[in-house]
Amino acid sequence: MFSKSCKYAIRAVLHIAAHTDGEKKIGANEIAEALEVPKSFLAKLLQQLARHHLIASSKGAGGGFYLAPENQEVSLEDVIRCIDGEDLFTSCALGLPVCSSEKPCPLHCHTLVFRQSIEQMKSIPALAREIKQN
Repeated sequence: MFSKSCKYAIRAVLHIAAHTDGEKKIGANEIAEALEVPKSFLAKLLQQLARHHLIASSKGAGGGFYLAPENQEVSLEDVIRCIDGEDLFTSCALGLPVCSSEKPCPLHCHTLVFRQSIEQMKSIPALAREIKQN
């Protein structure tokens, strides 16, 4: 359901949340290596996330990516919308031109539950804490 780019971005943001803070930052190469994803591809995704203020970045020695205080409420939905756009939340799962609660496609009710669960999910830092505990 998510594009490969979106999956990489979600994994990267969770990794950043789990392994950094305002003082400790992590570079794109280190993230790519830890997640076993292509470095240049991931670097572009990280730049896009930083441009949309979903993660923070700093250049130079000791620089890298991290979650700043203003990124603490970033959600999974924010990351998905940034990378994959609005389609996951607005378009028909079957690609039908007309699909709504009044005129639903066969998958409408199922995808509606999925969309709503993403919208209600915890923040990225909270998800990262859960992952670290498991």
